[in-house]
Amino acid sequence: MDLKLKDKIALVTGSTAGIGYAIAKSLAHEGVELYINGRDQNRINAVVEKLVAETGNSKIKGIAADFSNRQQVENLIKQVPQVDILINNIGIFEPKEFRDITDDDWMRFYEVNVLSGVKLSRAYLDNMLSQNWGRIIFISSESGLQIPAEMIHYGMTKTAQIAVARGLAELTEGTGVTVNSVLPGPTLSEGVGDFMKALAKDKGLTDDEMEKEFFKTMRSTSIIKRFISPDEIANTVTYLSSPLSSATNGANIRVDGGVIKTAF
Repeated sequence: MDLKLKDKIALVTGSTAGIGYAIAKSLAHEGVELYINGRDQNRINAVVEKLVAETGNSKIKGIAADFSNRQQVENLIKQVPQVDILINNIGIFEPKEFRDITDDDWMRFYEVNVLSGVKLSRAYLDNMLSQNWGRIIFISSESGLQIPAEMIHYGMTKTAQIAVARGLAELTEGTGVTVNSVLPGPTLSEGVGDFMKALAKDKGLTDDEMEKEFFKTMRSTSIIKRFISPDEIANTVTYLSSPLSSATNGANIRVDGGVIKTAF
């Protein structure tokens, strides 16, 4: 299927691994002019080379920016003055007891996970509206609806992303611009993989045993009873980035494997 994305300009934050990388690769296959992002320029350069080799798309560039550093965010915006498709994917997570989450932790998670998307959306929305086409997508999480007790600060930021996305969608009334949030379920990204291996080691389990234990005790409402692959998330995000998704606006799209136990 032709998603009609050729030569659109896309920026995917946090895209050197995991869900962000999968989204970047999927968009590159569609022929977009792509900007990827990470914190380490050497790693970014390696990922750009890999994406070009995998997709045959030579219109891929990388920009280093740490979203906890406001100056670096401003520099990124200066280097990428126009974007047709903005994927707010950058995010940090950390299991931590509520009593141990410091004020600095709360502010750091809010700065990276929420304000990153706010700043970039503010930078690019007006131009999208003036050209009467654009896509802004926030990669939230099922944790935004079902706050995990083991990382409440993370869940809070994912709820905030849903709210920001819906509010921005209201500003696009009557235009060809859409703003949506995507809610992945438990996804086997690099960070989650490391987390699961650490849990397995602590419990004396194999990786397969730990996965079964995870879906039995920690995400028992999952219908598919397995981790989602980053590519499965990317498929949905790429469609929402395309002109074919023009009637989807202000929505929370779940790619959660049925973890969220409600029909609404």
